[in-house]
Amino acid sequence: MTLTQLRYLVAIADSGLNITLAAERVHATQPGLSKQLKQLEDELGFQLFTRKGRSLEAVAPAGERVLAHARRILEEAANIRAYAANERGQHTGRLVLATTHTQARFVLPDVIASVKREFPQVSMHLQAAADGEVLEQLARGEADLALISTAGAEPEGGVAVPLYRWRRVVLVPRSHPLAALDRAPTLAELAAHPLVSYESSNKPESSLRRAFLSRGLEPQLAITARDADLIKTYVRAGLGVGVLAEMAVTTRDVDLKALPAPAELPECVTWAVIPRARVLREYALALLHGVAPQLDRRDLRRVLEGNLEPHWPQAPTWSELGQPITL
Repeated sequence: MTLTQLRYLVAIADSGLNITLAAERVHATQPGLSKQLKQLEDELGFQLFTRKGRSLEAVAPAGERVLAHARRILEEAANIRAYAANERGQHTGRLVLATTHTQARFVLPDVIASVKREFPQVSMHLQAAADGEVLEQLARGEADLALISTAGAEPEGGVAVPLYRWRRVVLVPRSHPLAALDRAPTLAELAAHPLVSYESSNKPESSLRRAFLSRGLEPQLAITARDADLIKTYVRAGLGVGVLAEMAVTTRDVDLKALPAPAELPECVTWAVIPRARVLREYALALLHGVAPQLDRRDLRRVLEGNLEPHWPQAPTWSELGQPITL
C-alpha cells in the first residue's frame, strides 16, 4: 500500500466516481489510476467500490471506512511535509484559499500582495464562491483554509478564528429619496423600496430577513447576487437599494451614497476556518496575520497543533483596521 494509491482512492471518491476526472485531478493517466486501484483492492482482499459493468457505481461500505482512514493518513503526510518545510525554512509551495467574492475582491488583494513580496515563490489560488460552498470546498479538501463571514454562531468545519467585525451599509444613487437622509434608514423605510443584496438573503435563516420579520415587515428582494460589484451595478441601474458589506464600498463609488444600515441588522464577523490539527506553512500564517494583525502567529500555530486552548483576542472592526469607508 502506498500514499499514491490512497491519494488516487480519495480522488476517485471526490470526483463522483469519475475515473477520467480523478485522473486529471491527480495528474495521472486513466489506465494508471485504474491499475493502482486494482492493486490496492487486491492487497486488501475486497472491493472498495461496487461496480456496474466496467463503471464504478458506489463506494462499498468497507470502502467508506478505508476512505476515512486514507484521508487522515494523507492529511498527516501533508502535515509532516509542511512541518519539515517550515523547519528547513523552505518557503515554496501552493496555498489554496476558499472564500467569498467580497473577501476576494475587497479585503485580500493588498494582503496577498504583501505575502507574495515576502514569499515570492509561493503560488496563491483563490476559489471565490457563495457562503455555503466555501465550507464545502474546505470539507472536500479542495482548500487549505477558508475565509467566511457570519452574523451568528462561529462556523463549523475546523478551527474558527475571528479576524475582524463589520457592518452592512445601505447604498443608493445620489438622486434616490433615501440619499437625503443624514442617518440610517429605518427598516420600515427600507421595506418601502426594492432591495438588492447578497443571494444568501433569500434563505429563511438570513439575518437580513430575520431583522425585517422581527418588526413584522417583509423585505422586497428585487435582485440578489454573490458579487458586491454586481450589487452596485444594479443599484446604479436604479433597480433597488443596495444592502451590502461596508468593505465593498470604496472611495471610487463617488456616484453613490452609503448610509449606515439599520441597527437591527446585526454585526458580522469574518472568520478563518482551518482544518483541525493542520500544520500551516509560514506563508499561510502571514496571510492570516495580514488580515488580522491582532493574531499572534505562535499562538495560532500552537492552537492548531492542539497545544493551546483557543482564546482569541477581540476582533477589531473594519474601520479599526485602518480601512474606513466614506459615508
